[in-house]
Amino acid sequence: MAFIDYYKILEIDKKATDAEIKKAYRKLARKYHPDINPNDKEAEQKFKQINEANEVLGNAEKRKKYDAYGENWQHASEFEKANQQQRYYSKSQSDEDFNSYGRDGDDYSDFFDSLFGNNSRSRGRSHAFKGSDFSSELQLNLEDAYTTHKQTITVNDKNIRFTIPAGIENGQTIKIAGHGGEGSGGGPKGDLYITFSINNHPVFKRDKENLYVTETIDLYKAVLGGEITVATFDGKVKLKINPGTQNGAKVKLKGKGFPVYKKEGEFGDLYITFQIKIPTNLSNKETELFTELSKLRTS
Repeated sequence: MAFIDYYKILEIDKKATDAEIKKAYRKLARKYHPDINPNDKEAEQKFKQINEANEVLGNAEKRKKYDAYGENWQHASEFEKANQQQRYYSKSQSDEDFNSYGRDGDDYSDFFDSLFGNNSRSRGRSHAFKGSDFSSELQLNLEDAYTTHKQTITVNDKNIRFTIPAGIENGQTIKIAGHGGEGSGGGPKGDLYITFSINNHPVFKRDKENLYVTETIDLYKAVLGGEITVATFDGKVKLKINPGTQNGAKVKLKGKGFPVYKKEGEFGDLYITFQIKIPTNLSNKETELFTELSKLRTS
């Protein structure tokens, strides 16, 4: 198998930082995503390579093995074990002793044989290796993350339908077992890791399970009090405004926030900040009344 240069695929330098790797991956993943390039086999193949490169270089331990062993990084432990065995056997005093140990020693592996050209001593055993893990990014609107629902994504021409739990967070990753690359030597398939990117909402701001919103009220309700209707994620509710409400005042609606991840029936809170709208373009009558009020307040 030809060597795969993951750094070249992500268009980064070998000295790239973790942040630079993440930034490069997100940029290229969006560019070549199948949803943006439908029926484009070349873009689809590029997208697969980008995910594979990110899976390796985005993990410090895997990256270290890749830098040392190239595309065979997943078998690094076998290489290291083989190197240790080679050093041990090099101390053998005779080929006869070496060959005898090679035939009878349980620790002597076929992988070692393939590395150092000793295939004649292979006992026909195969070594099972787990397939490569795949990674992908899925974008959601905040409304999508509010309820548990199913979604289908396509990986290697296969449609995978899975459940997204309510309350999933921006940047959170979930694992779908057995949907990665094919294993070798009878080994299991790798896994699929999906990282979620949740778009900002135009009205609500989210902080884990709590929601924040700014509500505008007119000067008269702020001064005299009253009632307004506010929107929440599960419908509209009526809210009482106390007389003398100040600009920037906050109220909490308990249980009207976001679902708590994998805790059915539990919700955060909704925090409302009031913004008072000062009237403009006053009529002559309104100006007179406000002037009269100001005199009463200062008398």
